[in-house]
Amino acid sequence: MTYFKLARRNTWRKPLRTLMLMLCVAVAFLIYGLTASFENGTQSATAASEDLLAVMSRAGTAQPLPLAQRNRISQIEGVAAVGYSTRLRGFVEVEKNIVPVNAADPEGLMQTSGAELGITPAMLADLTAARDRVLVGRALAEAQGWQVGQRVEVTAFRAPRADGSPNWGFDIAGIFDGANSSTDTYFMVAQYDYVNAARAEGRDTVNGFIVRPAAGVVASELASRIDAAFANSSSPTRTQSEKQFLQAFIRQFADVGLIVRLVVGAAFATILMIVANSMLFAIRERTFEIGLLKTLGFRNGAIMGLILAESLLIFMVGGLIGLGLSKLATLLVGSQLGLVLSVPVLVKALGIMVAFGLLTGLLPALLAMNTNIHKTLRAR
Repeated sequence: MTYFKLARRNTWRKPLRTLMLMLCVAVAFLIYGLTASFENGTQSATAASEDLLAVMSRAGTAQPLPLAQRNRISQIEGVAAVGYSTRLRGFVEVEKNIVPVNAADPEGLMQTSGAELGITPAMLADLTAARDRVLVGRALAEAQGWQVGQRVEVTAFRAPRADGSPNWGFDIAGIFDGANSSTDTYFMVAQYDYVNAARAEGRDTVNGFIVRPAAGVVASELASRIDAAFANSSSPTRTQSEKQFLQAFIRQFADVGLIVRLVVGAAFATILMIVANSMLFAIRERTFEIGLLKTLGFRNGAIMGLILAESLLIFMVGGLIGLGLSKLATLLVGSQLGLVLSVPVLVKALGIMVAFGLLTGLLPALLAMNTNIHKTLRAR
């Protein structure tokens, strides 16, 4: 009998107990997979670029900036491209069905964020073929059940049209998927010129600029130069990377990372105690057998490896089941909830499985190593 086969048979000595332990581990890693996927994908901060810069008002994101600042920003040394947008936050049919609309200049959007959003020149041409056309992100389109060519109507919360109506109608010109699964696609892109001309107030202002630094330019240094250029103006700016901006925006509502760590920590602490306690009982039940193995010539290292292999097997099987269920959940509802089970999350989960498998088996293994042969045989 091989060493691995011996470990596997010992693991399944009590099938019901082993299955229950694996189920507990699977639930813990299901929780980890879902929460980590939520943190990784829903807010898209992980997919945001650290090179793209977001220029906002120093007074806050709700304070608009004059569109005229675009020319001055584009002249600052190290700026490769500048885009701008204004938000048209509204809802479709019912107020709780909120739909984000970014009214942007198409060319600037293509130069700064086109690659990250997966917008092609053909999609840009379809967008600009008529003024009231929009591009819709895949996540938003699937959540609303929208199709290309469909007419949608968004009721704005705070941006009425010049005629007093809060309703904005758009034709869907295309659906963009984003560069990867972590890209935020839960919004639509409208044309700034159309929205700017039709809105009742706030004309020729934007909520922010997107700046792409030139090749070789350090983004943080360029951010400092942009803020310095407007430090003494009537509209001072605060420039930060797109990733920093999104993370700060998310923290306005909740510290998602802290919530994830608390939930996962509680789940893992519980499962560690359960598995470690069960392993201790299992080893005590096999005291005579361990003494017999030692009598047959098994060294302490081999005994320790055998027990660690058993606990490792429980964590690997249970953990992979939990991650598999997490992956299934991301495939079924990922676009609606923004769940993204990325490779880094999977690698981290595998590392946790191995670490916990070894940790929970360590104490029972040490107990077995210190087992006295004479006492165990007499105990029989």
